[in-house]
Amino acid sequence: MSTTLLDKTESSGNDTSKRRQILDGARRVFLSAGFDGASMGEIAKAARVSKGTLYVYFDSKEALFEALTLEEKAGLAEVLFRLDETDPDVRAAMRRLGISFLNAMLKPDHISSIRMVIGATDKFPRFGQAFYEAGPRTGVRRLKAYLDAQVAAGRLRIDSTEVAAEQFLGLCSVNLFRRAIFGVETDMGEDAIAREIESALQVFFAAYGPA
Repeated sequence: MSTTLLDKTESSGNDTSKRRQILDGARRVFLSAGFDGASMGEIAKAARVSKGTLYVYFDSKEALFEALTLEEKAGLAEVLFRLDETDPDVRAAMRRLGISFLNAMLKPDHISSIRMVIGATDKFPRFGQAFYEAGPRTGVRRLKAYLDAQVAAGRLRIDSTEVAAEQFLGLCSVNLFRRAIFGVETDMGEDAIAREIESALQVFFAAYGPA
């Protein structure tokens, strides 16, 4: 019985590794060719697997693209939005979040991923909806929970913490990220990011800080 369990564990590990290998290959192809220009044959070649193996894991290019974009956005939200609700220094906690969030948003790979999804969304609207739910909406929900705790502790005064969460993330990303997504400015230094987040904090706490 123990041998059977070990075999299952090894098989599961191999499946996870192979799936990761396929997703990594697919990402390279989608980024270079776009959704319409990518083919399952090219993806199989980039991932160093047979087309038969590729179809065992993903039955269509659409399913593979969706899995790739959802995994990336969900993973990013999971890593970024870890906030200590008991930390009394709300401004410092949100400053750390804002800097980490904007740094992640400005990474070239992330900019490329967003452009890739936008390019496919006209044809497949569900891609954009799923991408938004896995990334931005997840981040808003996590930040909302943190803000709820701060309101309960009397550290912030907010009527709608969901709106406030959306506003803060918008304030953090509206300027530098908009320039990056359009390719107007791609070299954002730490000082520029710090200034952007400090400006966002000033607006946020002017509206929602304690009396």
